[in-house]
Amino acid sequence: MVVVDNAVYLRGNRVASPPSLDATYEVLHEKGGMAWIGLYRPDKEEIQSVGAEFDLHDLMIEDTLSGHQRPKIERYGDTLFAVFKAARYVDADERVEFGEVHVVVGSDFAITIRHAETPDIAAIRRRLEGDPDLLGMGPESVLYAVIDEIVDGYAPVIAGLENDIDEIQDALFTEGQESSQRIYALSREVIEFQRATQPLVGIFEALGEGADKYGVPVELRRYLRDVHDHVLRVVERADAFRALLQNALMVNTALVGQRQNEASFAQSEQVKRISSWAAIFFAPSLVASIYGMNFEYMPELGWEWGYPFSLLLMFGGAVALYIIFKKNKWL
Repeated sequence: MVVVDNAVYLRGNRVASPPSLDATYEVLHEKGGMAWIGLYRPDKEEIQSVGAEFDLHDLMIEDTLSGHQRPKIERYGDTLFAVFKAARYVDADERVEFGEVHVVVGSDFAITIRHAETPDIAAIRRRLEGDPDLLGMGPESVLYAVIDEIVDGYAPVIAGLENDIDEIQDALFTEGQESSQRIYALSREVIEFQRATQPLVGIFEALGEGADKYGVPVELRRYLRDVHDHVLRVVERADAFRALLQNALMVNTALVGQRQNEASFAQSEQVKRISSWAAIFFAPSLVASIYGMNFEYMPELGWEWGYPFSLLLMFGGAVALYIIFKKNKWL
């Protein structure tokens, strides 16, 4: 279903729930008030319909259709177009899932366009309908409620990311390559989270600068400033998370290098020992192989002490090599 909900409000109260977009336009012209149209992944026909009715700029229509926009706020005359990134933490997979929502606000209408499962626009509508005074402040109240819901949804994401970072820090000294892979994966999520949250600071500044010009109610400005404060705290936490992950990656790289050096050193020590014992056994083998060639004319073959001398030579050579290697700490 493309049109999720469709209503016309007078002084914050729902006065009509038209069955179609065309019916909504008719009711709005007859009764006045404010129309709030909720769309879910609309196609070109629906976007062009609301665009023609509310005289939306072509660039706005193009951005709405394409999706995958960065968080931003733009004004086309008296019409405001905003893009926000919602986020939710998926406990089962230990990952952050991002959604996108567009909000178009004019003098007598608000259009919310959701391109993912989050945020829950129906819950936002129920909340506003339960507070007619807030909804009666005009289409900007819808913009505020959407931003507030999205920013509130960042809190579980912050908690989930913080827990993942704590686990990584605990595992730094026990895991090797797996820690590196997890740090890189979590860093990508934190960077994506920063891309969703950092532009909100500029968005709120732009809203504050245009509040007087576009007649935003004073009470609504207070609500927006409160959400702005929350956004600043979220951005600070996201920046801190990125710094922590960078430090964790540096520590992990150092630990991996240390483990590799320790392994190389241990391997080198083993090679030294093996080489030393091979040299020790080679000395007697060399003497024995020489005197085992059975040539008729060889020195000491007819000597009475030749056999004991050869044994002494083999034993003495092996002992001498052992002492040398032991002194050099190869054994």
